[in-house]
Amino acid sequence: MQAILTDNLSFTYKGNNTPSVAHINLRVETGDRYGIFGPNGAGKTTLMNLMTGLLRYNTGSAKMFGLEIRQHDKEIKKLFGFVPQDFSFYHELSPVENMEFFGAWAGLGKPRIKQRTNELLTILSLQDVRNKPVHKFSGGMKRRVNLAIAVMHEPRLLFLDEPTVGVDVQTRYAIIDYLRQLNQNGTTLVYTSHHLKEAEELCNKAALIDEGRIIANDTIGQLLTQYNQQGLEGLFLHLTGREYRD
Repeated sequence: MQAILTDNLSFTYKGNNTPSVAHINLRVETGDRYGIFGPNGAGKTTLMNLMTGLLRYNTGSAKMFGLEIRQHDKEIKKLFGFVPQDFSFYHELSPVENMEFFGAWAGLGKPRIKQRTNELLTILSLQDVRNKPVHKFSGGMKRRVNLAIAVMHEPRLLFLDEPTVGVDVQTRYAIIDYLRQLNQNGTTLVYTSHHLKEAEELCNKAALIDEGRIIANDTIGQLLTQYNQQGLEGLFLHLTGREYRD
């Protein structure tokens, strides 16, 4: 069964004449490390928000593990975790307090919340600051708290929107290593980032999106061979051009 399957998925923001995503067909198999890449404003975050149910698509279909996303809001919330580009925690609370809150929100019992909190604080090297308010943390530490919250309930599918933006090299490697570990243990990853070398190391499949449409979609190896490129960065520039997009 596919983790994500979209068919002709389209969405237009109110007041806009042009769709932000148009006729998107994606097939993310269970166990994939699937990257979605494109220039600024290409529709990557909008697409991710549609696949997580944060936005409701206008036309087409999107299924998560066989469930139509628009019709099964409660069921799919238990199946996925989401690491957004913006921090999604309470800055005045500590990591422990945040994880207790979001663990309860995800439906975990107190013993499981305590167990998962200790596990994740250890894995993500946050034990020493477990009771300090998060607003005092560095950017890298905040990214790790963001990630810990998203995986508290051990989701089958994890969406990651720029999970390493603004962090140092050591934190980036630590986060990517942990994501690989999650994937090896059965978690499907759907990931977007502007760090294309990092993406090439993490992802096994990729879709390139530009102006709301998929312009390439295959395994990374097949894409590089098809377009005669040495890496994702060259492929990205080859397909989307070199002009400014901001």
